[in-house]
Amino acid sequence: MFQFGFNMFPDIPRPLNTQYKCYSVSMLPGNERHDVERGGKIIMPPSALDQLTRLNIVYPMLFKLTNKRTNRITHCGVLEFVADEGKVYLPYWMMHNLLLEEGDLLQIESVSLPVATFSRFQPQSIDFLDITNPTAVLENGLRSFACLTTGDMIAIKYNQRIYELCVLESKPGPAVSIIECDMNVEFAPPVGYKEPERIKKPDEEMAVDAVELMPAGFVAFCGEGNRLDGKKKREIATSSKMAVKAAYQRGVPDYNYKIGTLRFLRNSRPPLKENKEPTEEFKAFTGEGFSLRQSKSKKLL
Repeated sequence: MFQFGFNMFPDIPRPLNTQYKCYSVSMLPGNERHDVERGGKIIMPPSALDQLTRLNIVYPMLFKLTNKRTNRITHCGVLEFVADEGKVYLPYWMMHNLLLEEGDLLQIESVSLPVATFSRFQPQSIDFLDITNPTAVLENGLRSFACLTTGDMIAIKYNQRIYELCVLESKPGPAVSIIECDMNVEFAPPVGYKEPERIKKPDEEMAVDAVELMPAGFVAFCGEGNRLDGKKKREIATSSKMAVKAAYQRGVPDYNYKIGTLRFLRNSRPPLKENKEPTEEFKAFTGEGFSLRQSKSKKLL
């Protein structure tokens, strides 16, 4: 009788909660799918997509996987809905974490996870340190993942090798979504890594006197020279050739130094020797004078 142009009672999102038989990606009929094995997404049957659209779930589609036999839990996304009815296909590393075998029952529930802000990983091999830029490799590998779960052992393939990383910590929760997020990444020391020991050399006593380490004093023009005309130069006394060793003087620290001040030291002149003979006082213009012209009396003589 009464019709309204709007929905007074909007649909409340309801989670999908059902069981499927799980198989590894290698059991998927058709060509081999390497993209599924590398990432953290599963393949579900078309009936699951029909149920999800009718339940009005929150996007992106994220699921909680539970092995009730061992109480192991992880989270994942979905890649395609092309599996046979009643079956789901998982990456091998995910089945290994859940302790599942081919054909075991798996509980799948749709969930909504917070966006990740931080995660900490621990490589399971020391070979991970040989990678030039591990952060870039991890970022490239996580593009095929939808979410992370604390305690999971994820696998990343790089240079024809598979590296396993354990998720030690994730924020703001134990399970987070990494789709379109700005996440800080930190690495823990790999399993079996030992820091190199620093060998401390024993302090050896100085067997040489400090005076012997001082450089020789400077003697001007003490080198050898040659004449341009080819003649031999005169022999110089051997005493002038010998370098005089500078006397060793130990420095004294300035205990009155104040932080933030600069002091410019000048070379001080050596003290003058005291003359025992008394010196006469200087008197200006007291010397004798001479004239360039000769007087007439001297010319007549």
